[in-house]
Amino acid sequence: MRTVGDSGQGSPAEPLSVGRAITMLAQSEPDRPAVTEWASDGTVRTVTRSEFDRRTNRIARAWAEFGVGVGDYVTIGLPNSVAFFEAVVATWKLGAVPQPLSSRLPDRERQAIVELADPRLVVGADPAAHPHRRVLPTGWEPDSTVDDGSLPDRVSPVMRAMTSGGSTGRPKLIVRHDPGIVDPARAGIYRVTPNGCQVVVGPLYHSVAFASATTGLFWGNHIVVLPRFDPEATLRAVEDYRATILFLVPTMMLRIWRLDDAIRNRYDLSSLETFWHLGAPCPPWLKANWIDWLGPERIFELYGGTEFQAGTLITGTEWLDHPGSVGRCIFGEMKVVDPDSGADLQPGEIGEIYMRRDAEGTLGYHYIGSESRSLPGHWETLGDMGSIDENGYVYLADRRADMILVGGANVYPAEVENALMEHPSVLSAAVIGLPDEDLGNRVHAIVQTTQLLRDDELDALLAERLVRYKIPRTYEYVDQSVRDDAGKVRRSALRDERLSQPT
Repeated sequence: MRTVGDSGQGSPAEPLSVGRAITMLAQSEPDRPAVTEWASDGTVRTVTRSEFDRRTNRIARAWAEFGVGVGDYVTIGLPNSVAFFEAVVATWKLGAVPQPLSSRLPDRERQAIVELADPRLVVGADPAAHPHRRVLPTGWEPDSTVDDGSLPDRVSPVMRAMTSGGSTGRPKLIVRHDPGIVDPARAGIYRVTPNGCQVVVGPLYHSVAFASATTGLFWGNHIVVLPRFDPEATLRAVEDYRATILFLVPTMMLRIWRLDDAIRNRYDLSSLETFWHLGAPCPPWLKANWIDWLGPERIFELYGGTEFQAGTLITGTEWLDHPGSVGRCIFGEMKVVDPDSGADLQPGEIGEIYMRRDAEGTLGYHYIGSESRSLPGHWETLGDMGSIDENGYVYLADRRADMILVGGANVYPAEVENALMEHPSVLSAAVIGLPDEDLGNRVHAIVQTTQLLRDDELDALLAERLVRYKIPRTYEYVDQSVRDDAGKVRRSALRDERLSQPT
């Protein structure tokens, strides 16, 4: 049996367009499952490779009639589902650029992202929320008379445009410059093998879930997608579908580990060849338990940003010899810099981690709505703090002072503070992250008000402006300004004060 573009050795002989890869998979084994969706109501739906290819052809043709063409952006706000994968692949088949975002965003937050992306088409939103754009609601279907035959071969100029928060409180887009092709090198990074099975539980608008799931799809993996993460359902899906590869963030790992032993050990995970964790630092004790459970040879960790300037990898076996490390660079370069002076630090010293693809300044991405933080020599930083030892192993100490990492998702305090300040009784606000056993951090708001407020009043305000994970879990009310005379707030000092208080 041969795979897409197979050279006879089980791997593609050369890069292919996404559309061509999907069609060749359908031609090779038309009845093999492509995507299975576990819906929120408990129903299960599977589409075969042939069905998936034909449906994405039909959707693409319908969208072409709406004016979508090569290089156009398509904003996709669909939940984890077959429909999400169909929308993304239809976009690529037109040579357009998928721009995924959360299906749960309030209108105003989505509007800000749509304004940045300026898409030709918005999918998965209320048309009334974007009156001057072409918008298709969730559940839209192309007319059954639209041709579902093969399309002209087109390649998107850039693979994807992912959404991220910004330190200014406004969103930004990270636009990856690699074209919309199926490249053997990408599968190699994730250890994706042809015709395997991948259980997908992370939100598909997130870079990690999106990149890993679509890579698996291109290589003929059966993608089993859950509507949201559920610890026991994840294990059940791995057993039921004999999954070969699984990607989790540490918060998911913790919730699985917190299951009763009898439940966690009830499921057969022997089919898993590769288990990845990434997206956030993993507590060493938790990783050690997973290594004991699954075995070190199956566990891998990748560290790097959506920007992909550089990245590290470490195996479970390596980690036992270098506990706490996220590995050594497998592409690009990294160094540690004093955050105040900008001077390079010695091995083992903690500072801000800077990355670059190469000394020539090759960029694999660009931002829309933000600027990179850089140093001479084409070095850029994501704001992570850490160290690199004399053998090149990278250790993360913390994230940039202001950003809060909640269950693998980035929360920028300025965005939450700006929303809080819209309440007429709020005079000033500061948002910080405090430790949380489940999520890693919880969002905590310190609020100065003119009168007594209830937490639920602020929750109601924020629910109209922010996605749920950005809303503070705890509030603290003060009678003095949390900002100095210049209007600045020292969030790290506020956080340190609260951590130093006796419990």
